[in-house]
Amino acid sequence: MYNTDIPARAELPTSARLIRSTAIAAAAATVILVTIVLPSEYAVDPTGIGRVLGLTDMGKIKVQLAAEAKADAEKDAAAHAAQLAAANPVTAKPDSHGHAHGPADTSKAANAHGHDHGGEAATGLAATPTAAPAAPAAQTVAAAAPSTADAAAGRSDKLNFVLAPGQGLEVKMAMKAGARTSFDWTANGAVVNFDAHGDGNGRSVSYKKGKGAPSDTGELVAAFDGYHGWYWRNRTEKDVTMTLRTQGDYAEIKRM
Repeated sequence: MYNTDIPARAELPTSARLIRSTAIAAAAATVILVTIVLPSEYAVDPTGIGRVLGLTDMGKIKVQLAAEAKADAEKDAAAHAAQLAAANPVTAKPDSHGHAHGPADTSKAANAHGHDHGGEAATGLAATPTAAPAAPAAQTVAAAAPSTADAAAGRSDKLNFVLAPGQGLEVKMAMKAGARTSFDWTANGAVVNFDAHGDGNGRSVSYKKGKGAPSDTGELVAAFDGYHGWYWRNRTEKDVTMTLRTQGDYAEIKRM
């Protein structure tokens, strides 16, 4: 009924053969780990074989991407916290005499002036500040975006800076929505990782990213009012001298 023959006891593997097979499998797994997995995933190449096969470069790129993703996440978290702080400013509450009191001083102000104006004055003190805090919030939002009056069409700048190994630097321009700026940057014979992006008033946009780029040129068109530019990081083992040239419609350019 069954086509499979039951092996005889003599045909079964001995304990010595099982141990030898296990040792061979473990040795093969170790060789694969050291020569392929570690170089390609973590840029760790103790034998040098990964460099010959080109796997070490792959691992370096993966490590760079992971580090930059972590840095971007930390930067986004900090920007989000700053936006929340700007959107919810702490404003002083004026009393009936025009004096400014913080939240903890409101009850003290009521006690200090209540004996001169009676109960109605104290009641009015609690109702008055509800319409006042709107002005400071509007000022905070307006300060986050560049002014139209400050924009200078046709402005041009040239910046030179040096990036040490592992160092990153961000340069941005204050631009209005739709403003155009021609740019040309170079690592002067070296290579860098870069991210062209913009942010402002709670918005953000990514224009272009690159790994191991020697230079880039083109035109940046602002997607919205805010600050737009580049973030570079030197992932090489030597200093990199950067040169950036810009010309177009922007109010200012600065290192962030």
